[in-house]
Amino acid sequence: MTEIITATGLPPAFPDHTQLPDEDGTFVKNFQEHPQSIILTDSIGPVVERLHPDGQYAIGQDCGIYWRETDPPERGAEAPDWFYVPNVPATLDGFRRSYVLWREHMAPFIALEFASGNGEEERDRTPLTVAADGTTTKPGKFWVYERIIRIPYYGIYEMRTGNLEVYHLIDFVYQRMQPNERGHYPIPLLDVELGLWQGSYQNQELLWLRWWDSQGNLLLTGSEQVEIERGRVEQERERAEQERERAEQAERKVTQLAERLRAMGIDPDAED
Repeated sequence: MTEIITATGLPPAFPDHTQLPDEDGTFVKNFQEHPQSIILTDSIGPVVERLHPDGQYAIGQDCGIYWRETDPPERGAEAPDWFYVPNVPATLDGFRRSYVLWREHMAPFIALEFASGNGEEERDRTPLTVAADGTTTKPGKFWVYERIIRIPYYGIYEMRTGNLEVYHLIDFVYQRMQPNERGHYPIPLLDVELGLWQGSYQNQELLWLRWWDSQGNLLLTGSEQVEIERGRVEQERERAEQERERAEQAERKVTQLAERLRAMGIDPDAED
C-alpha cells in the first residue's frame, strides 16, 4: 500500500532583508548624526578587526533591526543610530538593507541613540500590548531593546545637552552604569570605553561621542592618524634640518679657526 502524503498549510516563510523596507520615510534629524556615526565606526575599526580576523561582524548606522512581523513591516523594526553585531557576516549576498533578527538570531552587542530632543523617545519603556480586537500598541524603543532584542549595552546621547547615559543588561534588566574616574563607560568585552570628547570633526566643533581604550587613550580616526603621522614626519624633517645646520655651523667654525691660524703663520694641517 502506497502512503500519500499531502502538503499541510504551512505559514509563509519569514521575510528576509531584501523583502523588508530599508527606510521609514523620515528625515535624519540633524547634521551631526551622520558624522557622529562615522567617527564611531572609523575609530573602532581596528578593535573589531582584531576581534574578528575572519571579518564576521556588522556595524549598522541608522539601519533597521526587524524583530517582529507587522503590517506595515516598518512597525516591527527599530533603527538605532549606531549598532555593532558580532559574529555575523558584514553583508548578505554582497549587501545589507536591514538587520533581520529572526533570520540571524544574534542580538547586537551595543546600540547607541543620538537624541535630538530630550531623550523621551529613547527612554520609552511602553510595553507591547494587544487589545481584544487584535490591535497592538507600538512598544517603546527602550522596552524593545531591553525585553525583546536584549542588547547588552545601550547608550543614549542627548546631543543638545551633552548628557550621556549608558545601560548594561544584567539579569534581563537594564541597569544604568556609572562612569569611571575618567568620566567614561567601560565596555570590557571590547576592551574600550565610551565617553564624550570636545573637538572639531568634519568642520563641526562639537561635543562628540567617542571611544577610548581601557588605558584611557583616545581611539583615533583614520584622518587623525594620518595627521599625527604627518606631524611626526615633519618633526623628523625639522630635527634632521637642525642637525644639518649644527653640523654646517661646526664645520664653518673649524674653517674660520684654520684661516686665523694660517694668518698667524701657523699651519693647522702640519703634524707635530
